[in-house]
Amino acid sequence: MRTVIGGAGLVGLTTAASLRLIGHDVTVLEHAPQVRAAGAGISLWPNALRELDILGIGDDVRRMGETVDPRFFDAAGHPVRATGYAPAAQQFLMVPRPDLNNLLADTLGRDRIRLGTHVTGFTEHDTHVDVHLADAEPLRADLLIGADGVHSDVRTSMVPGSAAVGHAGNYAWRAVLPSGDDERPEGTFVTIGAARTRGGYTRIAEGRTMWWIGQFDAGELVGSKKDRALRRARNVAESGWHGELLRMIAATPEESVLENQIMLVPELERWTTDRVALIGDAAHGLSPHIAAGGTLGMEDAGVLRAELAGASGTAAALARYESARRARFAQVREHSVAVEYANGAAESAERYTAFTHWMLTTAPTT
Repeated sequence: MRTVIGGAGLVGLTTAASLRLIGHDVTVLEHAPQVRAAGAGISLWPNALRELDILGIGDDVRRMGETVDPRFFDAAGHPVRATGYAPAAQQFLMVPRPDLNNLLADTLGRDRIRLGTHVTGFTEHDTHVDVHLADAEPLRADLLIGADGVHSDVRTSMVPGSAAVGHAGNYAWRAVLPSGDDERPEGTFVTIGAARTRGGYTRIAEGRTMWWIGQFDAGELVGSKKDRALRRARNVAESGWHGELLRMIAATPEESVLENQIMLVPELERWTTDRVALIGDAAHGLSPHIAAGGTLGMEDAGVLRAELAGASGTAAALARYESARRARFAQVREHSVAVEYANGAAESAERYTAFTHWMLTTAPTT
């Protein structure tokens, strides 16, 4: 089967490598001039690592990252944990996003990735789908997968009027620095502070630490990116606690600070047609405060592969994929809202661990 995937991010590359396992002739089209290496760290839960094991790179990913045993802290540094859950429900692997992206590109084969190629939409026919490109003739395929993120052009072609919308007031700042002598090896993931602010830092690989700050009601943004991050970091640094976080941010070059307003994908009337499917953030982009977007996108890839490997036709397989994933994400959204509106560190810990326990114990077998 000739399969075109729009987007060479983590989910697009995972999907491409996964579909190759069942015999698809895969081409990945990436708008950027290189495989995207922007970003900081990404959290991978065991359900994501199982998919990477199927691709034969799970151990390589485990070696590149750091296991995080998260505790929640209040703004004065008092740690709390959810009770009644096994340790596995509270542990994940943190890895550098660029390193993982490059490993996935190598696993797929870079000759299968066309860079500088922007997918603008598609026209579907009974026997094939024409993939429209910005600066080239359409590409004919049997199957098109839109893995082109929250600003997906595949999605807007499938569901007009489905452009991503800003999650009002929700901003995030982060950067990766060499690990310092004064930081806690166990990190401070995650600290819940005043004014709906959360943040902290954690190792993402040997010798590399990521700091991050997020605020739901960020208000007016003034000053430089670093100024804006520091101002909000003080909400998670009471009474001398977290001085090392403030020093990390102050030491970060301005150009290294990543600042993003969080964009959300509206709930869609459909994720698939007979020959086109949305996957990852293109289908269900949510706020990153639940730290599971990449993992759930990799889950998508496994479910899609399992359905397409069945004996039924493509249209039926895509319909089953959509049905299963829409039902799962209805519950993900409920957990996401519950975590967003938790009151304080203790309630945040309970609600977040309830989410991760649910996510892991109900993960699909692919």
